[in-house]
Amino acid sequence: MMTRPCDMLPPVRGTYAENAPLKDLVWFRAGGKAEILFRPADADDLAAFLANKSANTRVSVIGVGSNLLVRDGGIPGVVVRLPGAFGKMFVEGRQVRVGAAALDAAVARHAADAGIGGMEFLRGIPGTVGGALRMNAGCYGREIQDIFIEATAVDGHGKKHVLKASEMGFEYRKTNVPDDFIFVEAVFEGETDDSAAIKARMNVLVEQRESTQPVKSRTGGSTFKNPPGHKSWKLIDEAGCRGLVRGQAQVSEKHCNFLINTGDAKAADIEGLGEEVRARVKAASGIELEWEIKRVGVP
Repeated sequence: MMTRPCDMLPPVRGTYAENAPLKDLVWFRAGGKAEILFRPADADDLAAFLANKSANTRVSVIGVGSNLLVRDGGIPGVVVRLPGAFGKMFVEGRQVRVGAAALDAAVARHAADAGIGGMEFLRGIPGTVGGALRMNAGCYGREIQDIFIEATAVDGHGKKHVLKASEMGFEYRKTNVPDDFIFVEAVFEGETDDSAAIKARMNVLVEQRESTQPVKSRTGGSTFKNPPGHKSWKLIDEAGCRGLVRGQAQVSEKHCNFLINTGDAKAADIEGLGEEVRARVKAASGIELEWEIKRVGVP
């Protein structure tokens, strides 16, 4: 009998799935498969897997794929995706303790219900807490570091770490946490406020986002980071890229720092279109745009 890839991995209480499609798990609705998709039962299950896997096992992690492009050749090794059990939220005074699989928007609503202000901006960030921690996600003038108290992560050897702000290395749209750390939980802190007032402010942000961004399209969110002193969308527009098409991938007409899948675009078309935008912006302005969307896997 042939040995299956899963047979070479440690026993877990969660689930393994071989040759698992990822296309329907990411917002672009494009890309290849995971060699093995692992959904751990809980943080201890994840830690045990990481502690007992072989040294040459490749491990990566995805959330809901809101800021992610999976290349067409898929992702080799084990892809970890935290299930709903990692999405629990608890209010502790002015703080909210949240699992890494919790949606950012759900955290904002949960905080608002509890009369905790200062987290409204999370309503405008697609994706989960784990991804927001990794990239210091932000919008409307605030970012994760502004509400951050601590985060719990499991490293590649299964050891748990509790990280304070000074250990996160927060920068614009990134942190300096080791690549093998997988976040499982975070604690955020806001200010006591009137719940109705918080929700009113949050509604304004939502209306603003929906009126200026293609939120109902298959997209990966903001494609490029804003260069110092510039707005990426403006540089892209001035380079003549608004509405630019490659295959079934397109630069959004509504907000040209968004790439969208207009039908059944290949990941290669989306990435290729992004590289064409970067080249045109460089030629027009001399500025080199840096990808904000994370691109993973093999072509």
